[in-house]
Amino acid sequence: MFESFNSILKTIDSFVWGLPLIILIISVGLFLTIRLKGLQITKLGLAIKHTVKNEASGDGEVSGFASLCTALSATIGTGNIVGVATALVAGGPGALFWMWIAALVGTATKYSECLLAVKYRVIQKDGHILGGPFYYIEHGMGKKWKWLAKLFAFFGVGVGLLGIGTFTQINGITSAVNNFFDANNQWTVTLFGREYSWSVIISGILLTIFAALVLIGGLKRISSVAQVIVPFMAVTYFIVTLAILVYNFREIPNALATIVQSAFGLRAVGGGAIGSMMMAMQMGVARGIFSNEAGLGSAPIAAAAAVADAPAQQGLISMMGTFIDTIVICTMTGLTIVITGSWNIGLEGVSVTTRAFQMGLPLPAQFSSFILMLCLVFFAFTTILGWNYYSERCLEYIIGDKKNVIKAYKWLYILCIFIGPFMTVSAVWTIADIFNGLMAIPNLIALIALNGVVVSETNKYLNSLKK
Repeated sequence: MFESFNSILKTIDSFVWGLPLIILIISVGLFLTIRLKGLQITKLGLAIKHTVKNEASGDGEVSGFASLCTALSATIGTGNIVGVATALVAGGPGALFWMWIAALVGTATKYSECLLAVKYRVIQKDGHILGGPFYYIEHGMGKKWKWLAKLFAFFGVGVGLLGIGTFTQINGITSAVNNFFDANNQWTVTLFGREYSWSVIISGILLTIFAALVLIGGLKRISSVAQVIVPFMAVTYFIVTLAILVYNFREIPNALATIVQSAFGLRAVGGGAIGSMMMAMQMGVARGIFSNEAGLGSAPIAAAAAVADAPAQQGLISMMGTFIDTIVICTMTGLTIVITGSWNIGLEGVSVTTRAFQMGLPLPAQFSSFILMLCLVFFAFTTILGWNYYSERCLEYIIGDKKNVIKAYKWLYILCIFIGPFMTVSAVWTIADIFNGLMAIPNLIALIALNGVVVSETNKYLNSLKK
């Protein structure tokens, strides 16, 4: 039964994440990069300044920095640890190169979508702000495109409920806890016809309870938690992976050469270069988008709630999310895996990164595993929080301000967190991939249609700074 279900999912995933969508994502990012004259590179310093100073005023529920942390809480998750590992196992080291390409052009995409979110956001009767692709599709492209906005919102609910928000995160957490506390599954119980370690069940229950306590408090509690956890966990993980790279610095040049050669199929045997390159590209772009969510349309939902002087200002702050997530954190993970060779020894999922930490750090293997487990727990926990907010806003757009339905959905979301550990690893990631791809399509169409608005708002803001 599980085998046939997985086979169906993989067929759908191959269709959704085929060459057309990969070309569309990269093309939109490249198109916006050209239209914005490489803004993600030329204005990176300005973006950092806005992020650090956080001096905006105006309408909004949370600060620009809090909005970025909320968005990062949703993006920095298992994709940075487990997602990178699965990409390298399936697509080889070259997948990391295509993650970089997707992130480079995706930064312009993230800037554009978050700018539009602030420009077209709506203030509800009770004062809370609702915005994102559904509103810039409806208000920017026109009422006749409302069906596309609702389609995006529907897929957004699916991504939160069945993809990034619940199953993948809790599955990644409980797998890491299980690998540390009961790797040989000596303490098990039979549920649903399968055996599970008690470490999986106990950690799953505890994470569900902690998530429920935060989620019930709404956006302000989520953003307040994110502002504390996100910077702490990102810096901690960066320091640990940097220590691995420093300790193994002699291997870095060879690792970089391997990544580039693998990206273009130069290490493939016989005539398999094209196939090897396509697999690396597919896995790199898919996992890169899963991790940084550029073009997916999720980050604009958080950006819309930010206090901002101008739409372009919040766009600059928000685009830092893609830089931090992929260029910094995913790169650190990928390099540690390639340097240690843990991608090519028959391991799967979090076990790949765990083995890289054990091999790369001059510490006892058990202590290295514990460090990674803590990082993964924090990463995935905050992603659960961020995606609850995203998917709730998508649902609110579809059904209107029906508080009882939203409250019921919150509890359904919490239920999905609870059952996540009992899903198979391959099925979890495949479901997430499918919903990611479907969600991106309406958003990318809107970004192409509204690129003139993005350029106009950008020029207006940059000219105001000169004056």
